[in-house]
Amino acid sequence: MQTGAHPYGRLGRELGESPFSAIRYVVETESTNADAAKLLGDDRYLGLSIVAEHQTRGSGRRGRSWTAVPGTSLLVTTILPRIVAAQALWAVPFWTARAVRAGLASQGVATAVHWPNDLLVAERGKIAGILCISRVSGANAWAACGVGINVLRPPAGAASIEPAPAYCNDVTRVDRSRLLLEILRAYEGTLDLLADPRAAADLWEADAGLPGARYRILKDGETVPFEATALRIADGGGLVVERDGGAIETIDLAHARALR
Repeated sequence: MQTGAHPYGRLGRELGESPFSAIRYVVETESTNADAAKLLGDDRYLGLSIVAEHQTRGSGRRGRSWTAVPGTSLLVTTILPRIVAAQALWAVPFWTARAVRAGLASQGVATAVHWPNDLLVAERGKIAGILCISRVSGANAWAACGVGINVLRPPAGAASIEPAPAYCNDVTRVDRSRLLLEILRAYEGTLDLLADPRAAADLWEADAGLPGARYRILKDGETVPFEATALRIADGGGLVVERDGGAIETIDLAHARALR
């Protein structure tokens, strides 16, 4: 396990006895989530963060790709340092989003959380995405939180991404190592919330301005999105919305996506 001479090596010393102090750095990998998935269930790796300079097959929700020019993003997957109740897994992405948001805020980058797994910068676009993975055995689960944050805007002529994303340095200069440190500290400070998934979701709701936030939803198999007002997060992670016509329904994140 690498903890020394690499761009994030000093963080282990700064984190001290934190359960998140173990950090492994790789220059290139297919996916930090795929790397972490191989380790889930092995208690030797509880609390380990895998950080990559570049991912060749980075992925987002529902098999979408995560594209980033090498050296421009913070790409990290963190294995939670304790077992989570399988029935609480649905709240892990919401818990993760709040910690990432706190880390960004500590560096001067204000964001809004957006169901189901994005952080946005007002009038600029998506700055971070979250994809959590797990291994379940009976009532218990091992989970890992995959996070991709756009930090440095790539040079002109680099690969185009649609819709155009936001970057930290659109707002202020951000050091990736310091940003990771603050995210890991936020994980540590809120870890106990995962014992109460409803409380974790309620805090996310408050950050997201629910009830009242407006969403544009496209269901699988449909070609025309609909407008709705988000009311709350249902147990399980679905978004409860009120359509403009007054109908209330729960949007399952497995069968729809929220457009920005």
